[in-house]
Amino acid sequence: MRRIETILPYPPSVNSYYRSVGFRVLISREGRKYRKMVVSRLSGARPLEGRLSFTALLYPKDRRRRDVDNVLKSLLDSLAHAGTMHDDSQIKVLHVVMNEPDGEARVEVRMEELE
Repeated sequence: MRRIETILPYPPSVNSYYRSVGFRVLISREGRKYRKMVVSRLSGARPLEGRLSFTALLYPKDRRRRDVDNVLKSLLDSLAHAGTMHDDSQIKVLHVVMNEPDGEARVEVRMEELE
């Protein structure tokens, strides 16, 4: 059973991850920058296979009110784009914890193959 564990910067909210341009919806400049950073940090990762368990421990930069689900789309899309999994539809178990800020905005990620 393989796993991937990593610490990444706090992801952009889904509200800032996409931009509408005319009739098209595109990944924003901020979203592309985040995705590129995730790809560079995880380059060479072999994709996990089959059904996956995913855990994210979120540590925001401040105490502003945030919806825990707003960061998942950009985080999961970036991880899939980095080649850690074939597609985020592989995730069958999802754990997300929004922690209090501790001075370092980040997300601690653990992905593992299920038996």
